Amino acid sequence: MALFIFLAVVPILEIALFIEVGGWIGLWPTLAIIIATAALGAAMLRSQGSTAVRKIRVAVQNAQDPSEQLFHGLLILVSGLLLLTPGFFTDAVGFALLYPPIRAEIIKRGGRGIAEKTVVYNFRHGRSPEGRAETIDGTYSIVDEEKSERNN
Repeated sequence: MALFIFLAVVPILEIALFIEVGGWIGLWPTLAIIIATAALGAAMLRSQGSTAVRKIRVAVQNAQDPSEQLFHGLLILVSGLLLLTPGFFTDAVGFALLYPPIRAEIIKRGGRGIAEKTVVYNFRHGRSPEGRAETIDGTYSIVDEEKSERNN
């Protein structure tokens, strides 16, 4: 139901904004603004997207959890889709999602519902006499004991 309301309200809001802005500044300046925001958004998307991909690579290469960088990348992708959609409201939301502190806040608030518990794995790696890599010892610990106990 919420998706239906969203899909119904956003186009109506965009049409209303087109009519209002077009009435204030005219048709051609309104269209120029839409084209300019799409071009600016595409440039910003390319810049921020490549930064996000680089951060994901660094996290993976350093054996760190890349989930935060992946969420940033996902929000940047959503931002790009919104910026390529003609409209003032979608452009405003798209540009807001390109601002890293806003993405960080969305991830922080949304992450509470995504991650029920965090598990930290510690592994020591070694080589067998044949030269194959193998795990010699592995342990794990649950970081959020309170949530873990509630779920059991």
